[in-house]
Amino acid sequence: MRFLCRNFRSLHRWDPFSMVRFLGAVVALAGLAAGESLKKLNTGLTILTNNDLQGPESRFADSTVIVTESRVANNEFEKICSGLGEQPWSEGRKKGEKGLLQPLFDYLRYEKRASSSSRFWISGRKTIDVDSDISSAKSRDELAGLCTNKAPFSNETFQDTSSKWQVSVDVNNQTLTGFRDRLSFRFLGVRYAPQPQRFTYPTLFQGSGEAASALEYGSQCAQGGNTGTEDCLFLNIWTPHLPNPNSAPSKKQLRPVAFWIHGGAFTGGTANDPTFDGGNMASRGDIIVVAINYRLHTLGFLALNDGKTNGNYGLADQITALDWVRKNIQSLGGDPDRITIFGQSAGAASVRALIASPKALDKFSGAILLSNLGGLNYGTTYSKYYTIPEQVSVVANTILNATNCTNAPSQVDCLRAVPASTLTSLTSARYLVVDGTYLTTSELSLSLPSPKRRRPLNILMGITHDDGAPFISFPSSTTTDATEYLLSQGFSPSQLPPVAHPNTGNATLDLFNLTTRLATNAIFRCVDQATAFAAVQNNLFSSLYYYEFDRTYQMPGWPKLDVCEPPRTEGKPLGDTRKPYLRCHSGELYYVFGTLRRQGMRERDGDGGDRAFEQFVLDSFAQFVKEGNPNLERGWLRARGEGWKGSLGQRERAGVWEAVSKGRRRGVLRGLDWPVSRDGLFREVEYCERLGLGLGYYL
Repeated sequence: MRFLCRNFRSLHRWDPFSMVRFLGAVVALAGLAAGESLKKLNTGLTILTNNDLQGPESRFADSTVIVTESRVANNEFEKICSGLGEQPWSEGRKKGEKGLLQPLFDYLRYEKRASSSSRFWISGRKTIDVDSDISSAKSRDELAGLCTNKAPFSNETFQDTSSKWQVSVDVNNQTLTGFRDRLSFRFLGVRYAPQPQRFTYPTLFQGSGEAASALEYGSQCAQGGNTGTEDCLFLNIWTPHLPNPNSAPSKKQLRPVAFWIHGGAFTGGTANDPTFDGGNMASRGDIIVVAINYRLHTLGFLALNDGKTNGNYGLADQITALDWVRKNIQSLGGDPDRITIFGQSAGAASVRALIASPKALDKFSGAILLSNLGGLNYGTTYSKYYTIPEQVSVVANTILNATNCTNAPSQVDCLRAVPASTLTSLTSARYLVVDGTYLTTSELSLSLPSPKRRRPLNILMGITHDDGAPFISFPSSTTTDATEYLLSQGFSPSQLPPVAHPNTGNATLDLFNLTTRLATNAIFRCVDQATAFAAVQNNLFSSLYYYEFDRTYQMPGWPKLDVCEPPRTEGKPLGDTRKPYLRCHSGELYYVFGTLRRQGMRERDGDGGDRAFEQFVLDSFAQFVKEGNPNLERGWLRARGEGWKGSLGQRERAGVWEAVSKGRRRGVLRGLDWPVSRDGLFREVEYCERLGLGLGYYL
């Protein structure tokens, strides 16, 4: 209470995010006073559902149960359900629901979390076994049980955090209060580091026995547009499982962890973006999903020639968040020894830098890089790092001049006095640098390994087919000089591909399509394929799988290009995906996180293609998080039931997703489309050679 009173006095100084967190803390404390913590319930909890990604419109929407894992007498089981604000599951709740539970039991049995003799308490002092047969039992029998889960579905604009859905867990010497929706337990805005002094490195946050709210997102980090704050080092957690805090969890109960690093050019973005809400991935994939904020823009990456302001603060934040997860995720159901880091765009560049960083060594077991940038022009600095003097020359001197800090006795102290909104309105010092601690080489070393350099990591990486389209501007309708246009985009006519795109009859569109092919290869495809090829040839990782998305779904907020949408026809008013369109940057994110329906996006084809593809992609990426291999297991898919039939069918049609292998002269990739095709070879290899970015680029 002293915490609340102390901060109430300064409430007028808080930004809107801080206000939300304050009010959330009040609600959390009120809920804790009225309800019971997981420690008091003395059980582990698992939300189990047939999640087909259709949300409240799913025919399985009401088949969700909460499995109480402690073996207790019937009266204790009923108290647990009551403490959760729920009731024991009843066989008569909905016609046919008994049958809908069978896939849940099949899955528990497949995962060896239940045996053929397992029984569970339900209502009326009855039990249900893993064949869905119901019988009576003695009240004193000690069994696990099934409670209802009436919590509402959350969506982009709605989350019910009221006390009846809250649950509190002891984490990091705090009593952390989160909540559940229909699909998962959600702990939002969890602090992993205190606010560092500007341009210093973070330290790991340690609680002091206090109650803390995890009901609302924390502030996003300060960025352009005068949004966010500098007190922003928070993370969000979605988990289907909470272990019993009164006993050590068994290793087989702990779920693997997907650790998400958002993109945004190192200048913007947030872990709170609903596009990559982790609830569906956690629920359908049966994994833990963590998304983190990290410092951005000049505040996250500025370096100076003063011997102490060495940059890479945002990268250090990512590593500190990783340390928090390794230290604490077991309390929230996660396995600290099975963490896969993954990110898209600048998030993928972050993943690449973490693989290179000695400070992140041995802190994760897998990595997914979605659309990493590198190579030529705009992409260069995402995979190749400036020295500190180079960054100072390129951008820091400009910032110092603009803030009148060039000749200050201490440049960094002068910059600390400048409002954050001023710094984020100037040219951004967004660059990773070789600081000698977090990064010690100018790029990820892919040469022949020393014993210290080989990493026991599983890698999944790839791009979208036309990743480069949003990174060039569309020619004006009056553009007549192709050379002038190419030069304006940072390219030269000599770099154009040898074979043009099909002639559309629209000269402006043809020029844009041709330049998109150049930009995609120069900024994305060539360097990423060369990375995969060199890593495999030099035996740097345990395994490496490569993909290319040939189906995408453009987000409404970016890049807002008509060419990134399938053409609309009378029969397909939302777009005909069978017709030509560009598969643009970020167009895979809805599929990876399974958030199409949650975000209000509609099925475009009318034949379920978007939904089925979304299910298959999420399943494949979650499988990689679990096993280091994206190949879906037939037994697992069959055990999951009807909502996974589409993925099973695609698994059979597409066959085994091959890893990139050392014996091939050209690498192998999986084309991700619907229907999913079999593996093919790396694309545009000869063209990449012409650009000076061939498969031997890193050899």
